[in-house]
Amino acid sequence: MENLSRMTDDMLVALYSKGVNKAFDELLSRYQSKLYNYIYFIVRNKDLAEDLFQETFVKAIVMIQQDRYAASGKFGAWITRIAHNLVIDFFRQERNENTISNDEVEADLFNDVKLADETVESQMVAEQTLEDVRRLLDALPDNQREVVYMRFYQDLSFKEIADITGVSINTALGRMRYALLNMRRMSQEKDMVLA
Repeated sequence: MENLSRMTDDMLVALYSKGVNKAFDELLSRYQSKLYNYIYFIVRNKDLAEDLFQETFVKAIVMIQQDRYAASGKFGAWITRIAHNLVIDFFRQERNENTISNDEVEADLFNDVKLADETVESQMVAEQTLEDVRRLLDALPDNQREVVYMRFYQDLSFKEIADITGVSINTALGRMRYALLNMRRMSQEKDMVLA
């Protein structure tokens, strides 16, 4: 059998659907870090991110076993779409139960012990800049924040972003444009210098 690490995602899915479990292990190792980081960036809770991550792969397994994956060379976008939908479902359910607040996240950013322990000025400036960018991102509407994260942190194309979020490329581009305009406006209002 050919080395699994050299196979395409679609080849691995086909093997897994025929009962070769190691093929799915290879897919998991390829996407686990990127997918977990995507989920965690949105939900900002490690336990919840872990649960949604596992639920994503369980759902992917079931769909593959039911022959509901169409080989298109886009496994990464497909599994990210599953995760995206699960996150949306979670927030819809949560919104029905109670109100979600970002106050806790902002307080944690201000009390980050790592910032107090740094002694090199350049590291402090870099961390402050990252913190400022993170606060600006947190202040964006969810759909704009998601596009910025996918584009700059996951290095996805606008076509991939559009596929994952289920919108047109123009809508994804528009969300990015408004996100950047909003971040620029907020940074000017708060006299932030993002060097």
